[in-house]
Amino acid sequence: MSRTTDILITALAPAVWGSTYLVTTEALPAGYPVTMAALRALPAGLLLLAITRCLPPRIWLGRVFLLGSFNFALFWVLLFVAAYRLPGGVAATLGSVQAMIVILMARGWLGTPITAGAVAAAAAGVIGVASLLVGPDARLDTIGILAGLGGAASMAAGTVLSRKWQPPVSALSFTAWQLTAGGLILLPLALILEPPLPALTVANFAGLLWLGLIGAAATYAIWFRGVVRLEPGAVSMLGMMSPVTAVILGWMWLDQSLSPMQGLGAAIVLVSVWAGQRANRPGTQKSSTQSSPIPAKAA
Repeated sequence: MSRTTDILITALAPAVWGSTYLVTTEALPAGYPVTMAALRALPAGLLLLAITRCLPPRIWLGRVFLLGSFNFALFWVLLFVAAYRLPGGVAATLGSVQAMIVILMARGWLGTPITAGAVAAAAAGVIGVASLLVGPDARLDTIGILAGLGGAASMAAGTVLSRKWQPPVSALSFTAWQLTAGGLILLPLALILEPPLPALTVANFAGLLWLGLIGAAATYAIWFRGVVRLEPGAVSMLGMMSPVTAVILGWMWLDQSLSPMQGLGAAIVLVSVWAGQRANRPGTQKSSTQSSPIPAKAA
C-alpha cells in the first residue's frame, strides 16, 4: 500500500474527531468530564477485546497502562475540561500545538531529526487553526487553557510512544488494550471525583455511542495503524484536520457563519498538512539533516 493511501486512511481519524466538540457540547451532560471519558473508553475497549480475543501479555501491562493513560485517560479528561471551559475554536487551537510537541518528543525518544520544513509546517498549522476558529471575542479561561495544552502534550507523548513500543499484534488489538486500560484508570476516578450521572436522555446515549464506537474504537484503530506506517511528525500534522471538520459541522448543524478569515485559515491548515507530509518523509528528513538541521536543543 502506498504512503499516500496510508496518509488518506489515517486522516479519516482526526476528521471524525472533529465532531467531538459538537457532540460534547450538544449531546452530553455538562460537568462530568471524567465520567464521560470513562464511558467513552471502557465499553469501546471491552468490545474490541471481545472481538479480537487478544489480551496483553504480562510483560506489556506497564506499557499498555502508560499508553492508555496518555492516549485516553489523561488526554480525554483534559479534552473534555477544555471543551467545557473554552470555546471550541480556542480548545482546538491549543490542541493543534500537539504537532510541535511531537516533533520535539520524536527527536528525544526516537532520534527523529528536527527539520526546518516540519517545524514551519507545524507552526503554520497552528496559525491556520487560530485564524479558522478563534474570534476577537473568544472567552479565555486559565484552567481551560492549561487543560488544552496538557491534553496536547499527553496525546503527543502517546503518539510517539505508540511508535516506539510496537507489540506483535494488530492495530485493532493494540487499540483494544489501550482503550481498556484507559477506561480502567478512569472508572474509579469518576466514581470518586464526580457525582452520579443524572438520568441519561436519548441524545446522551447517542452521543456516547458515537464517541465510543466511531470516535474511539474505529478511529483509533485507524490512527494507530498510521502511527506504525507513517512518521510521527506526519501523523501529528494530520490531527489538524479535526478543526476543519469541526468548523464544517458547526456551519452545517449549528448554522454558524463562515468569514473570509476562516476561509483563509482553512486553506492555511490544509496547505500546512500537505507540507507537513512532504517535510516528514524519511528521504526529506535525511536530506535536510545532512544540509541544514535544526539542533534539538535550540528547538
